[in-house]
Amino acid sequence: MKILAVDSSAKACSAAITDDNRIIGSFFINTALTHSETLVPMIEAVLKNTKTDLESIDCLAVSAGPGSFTGVRIGVSAVKGIAMPLDKPCVAVSTLEAMAYNLIDRDCVVCAVMDARCRQMYNALFKVQNGTITRLCDDRALSINDLGDELKSYNESIILVGDGAELCYNSFKELNQNIKLAIESQRYQNAAGVALASQNKETISARELMPSYLRLPQAERELKKKTEGK
Repeated sequence: MKILAVDSSAKACSAAITDDNRIIGSFFINTALTHSETLVPMIEAVLKNTKTDLESIDCLAVSAGPGSFTGVRIGVSAVKGIAMPLDKPCVAVSTLEAMAYNLIDRDCVVCAVMDARCRQMYNALFKVQNGTITRLCDDRALSINDLGDELKSYNESIILVGDGAELCYNSFKELNQNIKLAIESQRYQNAAGVALASQNKETISARELMPSYLRLPQAERELKKKTEGK
């Protein structure tokens, strides 16, 4: 099955095409440019350079969250815009789960962490063993202190990935000597991981595809506080 996957859930942005779990093309950038400028040209480039036309794509996959509210919306909207007129099925992939595939060749616990600001993290834990990934907990938003307390109990190798990995490593490395920081090339979310994570997941229509934020945007949180305070 040929899958076109995209990720724009944080600062990095990427597009990839896989064919039966084989990555045949992948574009990745990690710049200050906005995803509205970079994502569609990147999709066009990976299609052109792999000589793939959209009609031959069997499914589209996207990191639907958690992550940057704007970034997630851009990625989901781009996939909906491509899939809907072609009536192509879609898969919504957890951004955190996709990052676990960066370490598919390691036997470890992957701690995927994205900076949710205000000392909070979007997080999920995954066990990687013999090329198989097992989810250990649901995607969640929790404080960095709570996550650190939880990781104290692990006696096996823990590798941190995500844009919150370095912050967590600096906070946790004295608590548990088994905690390691993924190297730069394996640390961030990537559309290739999105494509691999989408394998064997239930497909949905483009109309059904929606972002998954885990928590309300800041403006809505502030409004809720004001409303509850009255």
